[in-house]
Amino acid sequence: MTTTRRGGIAGPVSGDGAPSHPPTRPSTGNPLPADPRLARELLDGLAEAVLTTDETGRVTLVNAMAAELFPEITAGTELSRCPVPALARAVADDAGCFDVEHRGRRLRGARRLLAGARYAWYVRDVTEEHARTDALLAERSRTAFLAEAGSRLGRSLHRDQTLRATATLAVPYLADAAVVLHRPPAPADPRARWIRYADSDPSPVTGLAGEELTGTVPGLTEALTGELTEPGPWRDAGLADLATVLPPGFGRPGTVLVSPILSAGGPAGALLLIRRAGRAGFDPRDVELAREFGTRAGAALATAELYGEQAHLARVLQASLLPPELPTVPGVSLAGGYRAAGDSLRIGGDFYEVFPHPRGALFALGDVCGRGVGAAVLTGRVRQSLQTLRLVEQRPLELIRLLNRALFDAPDAARRSQFTTLLLGSLDRGPAGVDIRIAGGGHPAPLLVTAGGTVTPVQVGGMPVGALAAARFTEARVHLDPGDLLLAYTDGVTGARGGPREVEMFGEGRLRAALASASGLPPAALVDRLLQLVDEWLNGQVHDDIAMLAVCASTPA
Repeated sequence: MTTTRRGGIAGPVSGDGAPSHPPTRPSTGNPLPADPRLARELLDGLAEAVLTTDETGRVTLVNAMAAELFPEITAGTELSRCPVPALARAVADDAGCFDVEHRGRRLRGARRLLAGARYAWYVRDVTEEHARTDALLAERSRTAFLAEAGSRLGRSLHRDQTLRATATLAVPYLADAAVVLHRPPAPADPRARWIRYADSDPSPVTGLAGEELTGTVPGLTEALTGELTEPGPWRDAGLADLATVLPPGFGRPGTVLVSPILSAGGPAGALLLIRRAGRAGFDPRDVELAREFGTRAGAALATAELYGEQAHLARVLQASLLPPELPTVPGVSLAGGYRAAGDSLRIGGDFYEVFPHPRGALFALGDVCGRGVGAAVLTGRVRQSLQTLRLVEQRPLELIRLLNRALFDAPDAARRSQFTTLLLGSLDRGPAGVDIRIAGGGHPAPLLVTAGGTVTPVQVGGMPVGALAAARFTEARVHLDPGDLLLAYTDGVTGARGGPREVEMFGEGRLRAALASASGLPPAALVDRLLQLVDEWLNGQVHDDIAMLAVCASTPA
């Protein structure tokens, strides 16, 4: 009699259930254990499923793991017609392996030839292995997305650019369409602005969000008004609620995730991630990733808004502190030149001013301590003080003393050690030229250039203005005949480092030579020539603030 037993060995059996003949020796020549029960225990203890077939292709052995993975297959089953299509196809096609998703498990099998045209199929459950691999790949993908998002958002220093980057980055990785809603800190329109980007949009689209959007999308109002609710998916979203922000032809949304955009000062807006009906919904990892992305977008948005505020303040400061357009003074030709240190702001610590009066004009050229914005603020204070003090005093020496007291008495002036070097002069027209009185406050001596090309320094001296309460100042006088020119300059000109070795200073010698060769030029042309020479000497290197003011006695018509 022949019987079959699930999970056992098919063949003739004796009354006690043992095979009536010894087990077949495998092809390796090593005998199986003499005890069939021990052989059974060894096979059932394997982590792999084992199926063996005879020379006709019928199953002769099913171990315990095979019975668990393939309950449809029992001893005696013709394997090429078994209810597992991938395995049956592999047997029918004489293939050596198969890979199948079966009963919720991922299985991978390989065939081995045994003696007597028999085969053994070894099947391994690789479900957990695939899950770990998929999880690792998904985590790498998330990490790469966040790295790319952080890099692009970090390069966005303007609010609108940051909002556009947020919308475009989310598609298609997080959603098929992304809508960023943002309400500026002090908007002229109380409605939130939205920026949408979808996989069908050539570029981001903008608009204003009405109550039909903010009042119907769950969680959106809370995200915009500051209630830090947990982000969660909103299923079965109605098309009418999102119609104003969805692109034409998008169809009914499948799943919508509303996540706040968080910044250091609180919620900065909201992010709507919309997936089409045919795409899988948001799992917990997607929600977590959207929250992290929203936080990074919020931080970038806060940085961009702070940068925008600083840029606006810088523009206002720059507009107020740039050298003024020089006035027309009868009998005198004037020209100014200016280069601020650095590239970010066109303001610095060097300045010049000309204040006309009935007899001629007052002029000032100075170099405040420091550079950049701090120096620019002190420059503004010095210029404002001069604007006020000149109304009560126009004699250079007395005016510089008043300015010294005004700067020294400013709050915390001593602690900040803020002072300036300064040349302060008066121009008085005469029948035969211009008479100049110059008060010095520790500034480089101006240079007198005669019509014949002679260059002579006008020694003024004095101490820096605003450094000491009892500072001493001196005054010099000079007369300009028609065609003569007086150049006042800051030490950014002579101290400019460059040349062949890129470390040598331009120096007063080169400045005098340049002035001698350019004598006779109009003041504006002479100043342009000097700035060109200094720029060529610097050859793009960093330099200090540079300012110069040229005063020339006009030739009578």
